[in-house]
Amino acid sequence: MSVKAIHSRDNAEFRFLKNLAEEARARREAGLTLLDGWHLIEAALQAGLKPEKLILTEGVVMPAGAQALLETLPVLSLSEALMRALAPVKTPTGLMALLRIPQPAKTRREFAILLEDIQDPGNLGAVLRSAAAAGVQVVYLSKGCTDAWSPKALRGGQGAQFQLAIVEGADLAEVAAEFPGGVYAAVLGAEAALYQLELTGAVAFAFGNEGAGLSRSLQACCQPFSIPMPGRVESLNVATAAAVCLFERVRQTAYAGSGGRQ
Repeated sequence: MSVKAIHSRDNAEFRFLKNLAEEARARREAGLTLLDGWHLIEAALQAGLKPEKLILTEGVVMPAGAQALLETLPVLSLSEALMRALAPVKTPTGLMALLRIPQPAKTRREFAILLEDIQDPGNLGAVLRSAAAAGVQVVYLSKGCTDAWSPKALRGGQGAQFQLAIVEGADLAEVAAEFPGGVYAAVLGAEAALYQLELTGAVAFAFGNEGAGLSRSLQACCQPFSIPMPGRVESLNVATAAAVCLFERVRQTAYAGSGGRQ
């Protein structure tokens, strides 16, 4: 096991890691990101991805499953203060990993989501988690979306990113035009309700910015629908709206062969 200890914020390798933790541009240029905690590292391993380096707080107790990695990867040992500077949470786990960002795999496009200008990494992570759970195959992110591979988005996704083909910087109008099925968007006041849609074939849902929603130009590429809300609430958080829509498709698909919708 090769261990390198870092004690100074001025260390070049620490500054590189700090940039990865904070800047999307640094992650894009290096093709690398940071995983915080054993849960994310384990999720990456289960998806066939191996970290390039482990980063530990001095004296941290390693999970049993992580012991084998110590024998095969370079290890950086940081003080608690330096680890706090890297971690996306106030109370660090004491274990991080450097991972090469995977390229989106070629896959079927029968179930997809289009995300336009989502700004909050926690919201994005939550949407991706619902997408992975619902069986979405491809996620298209507009140029204005927050980085899907930031430590905060990864933490919000809890490993979802490793189960999805994620295409960043996509032209969503072009994607919608070429998608081999219906492309649907939740729009306030739309006549058709979610539960009236036929969602058993190839389906894509488009979700927009937390405040502004979908742009008019993208709405024009989609079939509008509304999510019934009998309560006195004007709209749903984007992550909640996505979960409702994605699992309605799951429900319809599950019962497609049993004599109709249940």
